[in-house]
Amino acid sequence: MTRDGGAQVWIVGVGLVSSLGEGSDAHLVALAGEGAPRPVVDAGRFAGYCVHPLAGIDLSRQIPRSSDQRQMERWQRIGVYAAGLAIDDAGLRGEPARLDTTDLAIAAGNGERDLAFDTKVLETADATCIHGERLNTLLGTGLRPTLYLGELSNLLAGNISIVHHVTGGSRTFKGEEAAGAAALGDAFRRICAGQTERVLVGGALNAERADLLLNLEIANALWRGPHQPIGARLAGGGGMVPGSIGAFLVLERADSAKARGMRPYARLTGVVEDHGPREADGDVAATLDRLMGRLDVARDGSPLLVLSGASGVAPATRQERCFLTRLAASGAEPIVRTYGSVLGHGVEAHFLSGVALAAIALCTGTTYQPLEVGEVAVDGAASGRALVTGVGHWRGEAMALLEACGRPAP
Repeated sequence: MTRDGGAQVWIVGVGLVSSLGEGSDAHLVALAGEGAPRPVVDAGRFAGYCVHPLAGIDLSRQIPRSSDQRQMERWQRIGVYAAGLAIDDAGLRGEPARLDTTDLAIAAGNGERDLAFDTKVLETADATCIHGERLNTLLGTGLRPTLYLGELSNLLAGNISIVHHVTGGSRTFKGEEAAGAAALGDAFRRICAGQTERVLVGGALNAERADLLLNLEIANALWRGPHQPIGARLAGGGGMVPGSIGAFLVLERADSAKARGMRPYARLTGVVEDHGPREADGDVAATLDRLMGRLDVARDGSPLLVLSGASGVAPATRQERCFLTRLAASGAEPIVRTYGSVLGHGVEAHFLSGVALAAIALCTGTTYQPLEVGEVAVDGAASGRALVTGVGHWRGEAMALLEACGRPAP
């Protein structure tokens, strides 16, 4: 679905936490302040690989009960915290009637692993070359049921409901980067169709996990060595630098938001997703071309802020660069900002964090500073439109189109 045929969809709340800090203001200062944005990188804890660690946050501000914090894994705490920021930003705190009718759309990965047991399995497998039945027996007798329950992806939605009292319908989406796009697209289409009035949509990643890095290394998806921005990584074969991110948005039907006096960040006018083939060189760029064709994007030479969700993994990132080059030649006048170069790659949360950053830019009339070599500085106010791209490191392409809609002063 592209532009909504019925209800307008506004973004009325943003909850964003990353290595740059928490909240809209912190990210605006970090990305649009004077001087080049400076990524926060930890190159020592997982030596050989870099991660963007989560900035220090006081969990008790959004998760006041320590018992709730203890029963969550870190990725869940990150998500619940970011969801709370979005709820506050949307003016929903202390509004039980509205929270009861607020739906949830969550992009979630798997839970965190028992590293000691996983290490034992890998060492045993390497020493004895075990296969099949023996491996299943080892896993079946060694894994703790409580650990498995703690890994359930839909627990993020459950914990948001418990802590923040959001008790509308709930949907959890799986599938790495594509999950974030699917969650946003589902929320957008349901509001457009009049099926719901308001949706809290988001995702979270704890990048500071040895098991996550192991999985990504097995997939040959990690960048090795000192931190480099995404464009510079392509010359060395590409790769992602994971970042701990929680990104949540409150989407609301415009007439409902107006009735309660909310000031929108931006209007969400289109969300499109695809799982195009990646069998031949150029397939990713072709899929992005098709998605662009489904969005109503004027190509009249007016500026278009583009928040590139590239992961850094080649060849998908290289093909997205080809698409952006063609976009510039088509008259769209893109102003590209590759936000993963500074935030890191948030997998399930990555596309949603790009939409959050686009909404912040539009509501403040700001174009972020160039985030890597090759991106052009722009004088004056930002365009009134923003395009967010999502290109999964293994599968999944997506785009979201936003428009400024006059966020008046408080």
